[in-house]
Amino acid sequence: MKESLVDPHSQLPDEKVCLLSVHRSPPGEARGDDPVRVLALHGVTMSGSAWQEVAPLLPDTWEFVAPTALGHRGGPLLSGKATITRLVDTAEETIRQSGGHRWHIVGNSIGGWMALELARRGHALSVLAISPAGFWTPGKPDASRATDRLISMRKRAKMVAPLSLVLMRIPAIRRFAMRDVASHADRLNARLAIRMVRDLVECDAADDLLATTEWEAGFDPPPCPLTFAWGQCDRIFPVEVNGAIARARVPQARWLDMGDLGHVPMIDDPAFVARTIVEHLQWVTRASTP
Repeated sequence: MKESLVDPHSQLPDEKVCLLSVHRSPPGEARGDDPVRVLALHGVTMSGSAWQEVAPLLPDTWEFVAPTALGHRGGPLLSGKATITRLVDTAEETIRQSGGHRWHIVGNSIGGWMALELARRGHALSVLAISPAGFWTPGKPDASRATDRLISMRKRAKMVAPLSLVLMRIPAIRRFAMRDVASHADRLNARLAIRMVRDLVECDAADDLLATTEWEAGFDPPPCPLTFAWGQCDRIFPVEVNGAIARARVPQARWLDMGDLGHVPMIDDPAFVARTIVEHLQWVTRASTP
C-alpha cells in the first residue's frame, strides 16, 4: 500500500496545499536495490496534486514524486520574474535534494517542457512528455492561441472562485468550466476540482509564464529515450499544430496517441495516464535490453 503526503481528507476551502507528493512502498517492504523512480511535473497554474488520482494506480514498488513548481500554489515562493529556466532550476534542486539520482521524468504541458530541459541537463533516464508546452513560435498564433485560452480561463476562474465550493460539485459545470483543458472533467473528483480552481487563481507565476518568449528547441537525437503522448482533443496545444512542431523538432521521439483525451489527461482518465506511464517504462526497458 502506498503512503502519501497529500491528505485526501483535508477540509475545504482551507485544505492543505500539496508541497510534494511522495508515493512509495512502506518501510521494510522489499522493492529491490534500485527502485523505479518517477518524477512527475504538472502544467502551468496547477500543482503536484494534479497527479493525485494517477499515483495510487502505479506499481507499489515505484517511488513517485510530484513536486509543485516555483511560483505555483504550495510550491517554492517566487521572487522576481518567473521563467521556464527558473522553474527547471528549482526542479533540478529537487533532484539534488533527493540524492541526485537520475529519474524517469513524466511531465504534462509546461511540466513536459521542464522534463525535456532536465533531460538536456542530464537528469533523465527517460522522458514521457504529455502535450508538452514550448513547441511554438513566440508571438505567432501557434503560441498565442494557447496562452490566450489559458489567460481567459484564469480570468473566468477568478470571477467565480468565491462560488467554486458549490459550482465545482456539479459534474456538468465542471465539464463546462474546464472544457479548454479536459474533455471529461465531469469525471473529476469534486474536491480535486475545487483545489484546481484555487491553484489556477492563486498561481503567482502565471502572468510571467503565459507571456513567455521562451521556446523549446528540441533535439536530434534526444539525450534519453523519449515518448510524446498527445490527446486528439487537446484544445490548448492541438496535435495537428503544436504536435506537428514537436515532431519536426524531435524527429526521433516515439509517439503515443491518447485518443479523445484533452490537454490535461489526468483530469479525463487517470487510469489511462497510469497505464501510459507503465507502458512507457516497459518500452524503455525493452529498448535498453540487448
